[in-house]
Amino acid sequence: MINDRETVAGVIDYESDCRRIGIGYRFFKRFFDLILSSICIIVALVPMLVIAILIKLDSRGPVMFRQHRVGRDGELFRIYKFRSMKTSAPSDVATKDLADSSSHITKIGAFLRKTSIDELPQLFNVFKGEMSFVGPRPLIPGETEIHSMRTKAGVYEVRPGVTGWAQVNGRDDISDELKVMYDKEYVERCSVGFDLHIMLRTVGVVAKKDGYKEGEELSVAKEDALAEKAA
Repeated sequence: MINDRETVAGVIDYESDCRRIGIGYRFFKRFFDLILSSICIIVALVPMLVIAILIKLDSRGPVMFRQHRVGRDGELFRIYKFRSMKTSAPSDVATKDLADSSSHITKIGAFLRKTSIDELPQLFNVFKGEMSFVGPRPLIPGETEIHSMRTKAGVYEVRPGVTGWAQVNGRDDISDELKVMYDKEYVERCSVGFDLHIMLRTVGVVAKKDGYKEGEELSVAKEDALAEKAA
């Protein structure tokens, strides 16, 4: 069984040319995350209860989906999401790696994923200090290839985020290599102003569903990325 404090092998022992993150920025960001997540949890409590009821009415299974993800310094934590997939779906595989992901998604789950509402419970991860509002999206431990790229890039120097620089620059439309490039750029540029810029851009990206891919669309995007890489 995986321990929540266990680390992914090799993640911590990286060498990176990323600048060290200032303690003042870390303190302010944690304070900001704590205050804003507390307010958001209070405001979103009733809507989250309604979503929980809809999930229970739509399909059998728990309301919440919990999964190990890689956090700051490679430490594993349990991420919280509204369950958007059937209980028969593999729980340790990224959705993009499923052969036919759309067949595993519930009716209400398709709406939750498209609008990113399934991510709302991550407010509790932010409140607990396991995540931040802004940072590289947390990976599943089994995604070894992108783990290796992130390790070399020093991405694990910061907490993972609910949204990030890669998410507002293509999301599912871009390759893993490009995502890591954006993640590394975030670590090098991270500041209060840059975080606010990403949060504001996230609103527009989610509203317009920019970069969102699911099922067959995501499979086609993966094939295109592989073809481009091989060219």
